[in-house]
Amino acid sequence: MANHKIGIPFVISGPSGSGKGMIVREILKRDSENYRLSVSATTRQPRPGERDGVEYYFISRKEFEDRIAAGEVLEYTEYCGNYYGTLKSEVENLTEAGINVILEIEIVGGNNVRRIRPDTLLFFVIPPDADTLRKRLRGRGTESEESIEKRLARAEKEILLAKDYDYLIVNETDRIGAAADEIMQIVEAEKHRMRYHFDRVAHLFDPADPVGEQ
Repeated sequence: MANHKIGIPFVISGPSGSGKGMIVREILKRDSENYRLSVSATTRQPRPGERDGVEYYFISRKEFEDRIAAGEVLEYTEYCGNYYGTLKSEVENLTEAGINVILEIEIVGGNNVRRIRPDTLLFFVIPPDADTLRKRLRGRGTESEESIEKRLARAEKEILLAKDYDYLIVNETDRIGAAADEIMQIVEAEKHRMRYHFDRVAHLFDPADPVGEQ
């Protein structure tokens, strides 16, 4: 029987201070063989020590724009005069190899990925309450009170924009492992959907088809 290993693309979004980055790192620590963080493409120049294909795919502005026009970029943004985005080929190559691909991106980007790749799962991560988010932002020691209040206001707007996301993950304090478990369990359950297996099971009772003999 052919290899039916399935790779699922999924987006993890959430406000600053939600802990989404820590959850991604926990997932990769638990299973780096079957889960991979998508490497973005950018038009900025590499910094010392950065490697093409590891930190980013470094491509020219013209190539990036050509790829956008050809529908080869799942989502992108422009920041400080440079493009950053997710190449369609990056996700396809990994999922076809049976690897689950994590995209840690903003909500607009997540919805764009879903539009092109309808099989993408969308997870939105939030803290248990606003006070917890405020404490986490203060705990960084890099945010002024004015900045914290702006981030809280933005978080409220982001939650409203995330209404089309599939799953809400509440990241309780000191329970990063539990949040990672929830996401991984959902991803693994998704692999049992009939759409991924119908061609195989449709021939289950056909004696003329070698697939049915396995």
